[in-house]
Amino acid sequence: MKRFVGIGCCALLFLTNTSFHGKKFSNSYYIVITKSKYTLEVIDGEGWLATYPVVFGRNDLSDKMMDGDRETPEGLYTLVNKHVHSKWDRMLIINYPTKADSIKFFERKQYGQIPASAKIGSGIGIHGVWPHEDYVIDQYQNWTDGCISMKNKDIEELYNTVPVGTKVFIRK
Repeated sequence: MKRFVGIGCCALLFLTNTSFHGKKFSNSYYIVITKSKYTLEVIDGEGWLATYPVVFGRNDLSDKMMDGDRETPEGLYTLVNKHVHSKWDRMLIINYPTKADSIKFFERKQYGQIPASAKIGSGIGIHGVWPHEDYVIDQYQNWTDGCISMKNKDIEELYNTVPVGTKVFIRK
């Protein structure tokens, strides 16, 4: 009996004196997408939470210049909407184009880097793949029109974790 009381007291001391006792966890998340590493990382106020493999549009991984170029934009964005998608499981929409994207776009037009008739584009998000096609992620097959694509189980986990308003940083 004394042994069980001793174990109980030790357990109680441990639980009341550990660093996680009374800790307040942050509810603010950040997503960092690194195109050159094919990764999407989820970070909160306490640090790193998860890393997922992802793929993009074109294989050269350049910054998006205009509508139809199949490139994934680079910059700081905000998650503005989430919904279940009929083709790609879940969809997290980012606020592309931002004011910074518009400035880059018009400068590129001004310097002749893109046609004068080009449009900036829209509809960039993070989504899953067709059912049973997670292999495109494992094989790093860039297939989207500029979005970020993840395995369906990963997009479902991300969808259930991060709220609308989450900051999304996409870099080369």
